[in-house]
Amino acid sequence: MSVRALGDARGVGQQGMGQAPGCKRPATTLAVPGAGSLRLRGQRGAGDADERRHARQMRPVNVFSPTRSPAPPESLEAGPGVPDVVPAPGALKGPRASIAEITFPVRQDVEALNQNLRTIVGERHPMLMAAADQIFGAGGKKLRPVICFLMARATLELGGFSDLTDKHRRLAEITEMIHVASLVHDDVLDDCSVRRGKATVNTIYGTRVAVLAGDFLFAQASWGLAQLENLEVIKLISQVIADFANGEISQATSLFDTGFTIEEYMNKSFFKTASLMAATCRCAAVFSDVSLEVKESLYNYGKHLGLAFQIVDDILDFTQSTEQLGKPQGQDLASGNLTAPAIFALRSKPRLAELLEEEFAEDGSLQEAIELVKEGGGILAAKQLAADEGDKARAALGCLPDSPAKVSLLQMVDYVLDRLY
Repeated sequence: MSVRALGDARGVGQQGMGQAPGCKRPATTLAVPGAGSLRLRGQRGAGDADERRHARQMRPVNVFSPTRSPAPPESLEAGPGVPDVVPAPGALKGPRASIAEITFPVRQDVEALNQNLRTIVGERHPMLMAAADQIFGAGGKKLRPVICFLMARATLELGGFSDLTDKHRRLAEITEMIHVASLVHDDVLDDCSVRRGKATVNTIYGTRVAVLAGDFLFAQASWGLAQLENLEVIKLISQVIADFANGEISQATSLFDTGFTIEEYMNKSFFKTASLMAATCRCAAVFSDVSLEVKESLYNYGKHLGLAFQIVDDILDFTQSTEQLGKPQGQDLASGNLTAPAIFALRSKPRLAELLEEEFAEDGSLQEAIELVKEGGGILAAKQLAADEGDKARAALGCLPDSPAKVSLLQMVDYVLDRLY
């Protein structure tokens, strides 16, 4: 099923040589019917290539549910070339602004959220209090709850509200708990020691505490979701958690696969990143009691913003230094995770395919692959893709009345894309 068809099906909601030092890629196996024991992440073995070929049959790219919302975007047309230039983003963007200026309309909302999140973890389980400071204070900008608050304030007038409701605030907390829980578990799976330039929870407190912390956050988010007593919101956010799993499976079963397409990449990126942003935007609109048309438009804003965010993150993995990234450069490529820049470059650089098929078995092969991605136009093509998604996100805000929150939502798109420059 194509990405467009998957979107249409939704109704309400839906290391070896060259290994990067930040993540050790421990050997993890999964029993797959008909495929034997699949090593999802880990050291190369004699049967790894065969295992991955079998595993690719298990990719969740055709998974859909009748309760899913319009989701991943249209794929790019396949072709051998890549753009020579990157057009400037569209005319709908707002003036350039810092993250402090963007978040200004909801600064007090975010301050209250920060305190509440620490209290939720620490009061119920004091053993996790120290970990809570690391989990919620590791340099993140809390973009997802910020977007939730901005979307809520931008839709208040349409629904006849004068201020945020308690449900808007609980939704923002749930959104951040789900996001952070997924990061904590990802760091355990990948055995990552650094995130955002700081030591991860599993590095400081051990795998046991990290797993418990992530499990607790998912459980607390699920309990909080039930207390909202809104079936549409429950379906939307529940689907996000399922999407996380789909994204992880898609990634794990396509490592070093040079046939991985842009459509599959966008599908995976939706599952891993854009699904939560899209659902958050729509849920905020639900609690503002706006029309179905507005809810769908705002879902699309979150979807396209989330895709642009992921594409930009994947570009930065090639263009920024280890110090800037807070993790080793080229970490995704080293682990066999093909992202937009590499997929585009494969069209014109057959040597890149050879290096991937060899899984960077020789000294210097990872750095050679990074240079081939740049020379093959992969960075420029990915920038174009991110800019296109940004334009779609801006256009989706046309249904909102003018307000400081709407301006910040427009500026958020620029902020995401400006990380490239």
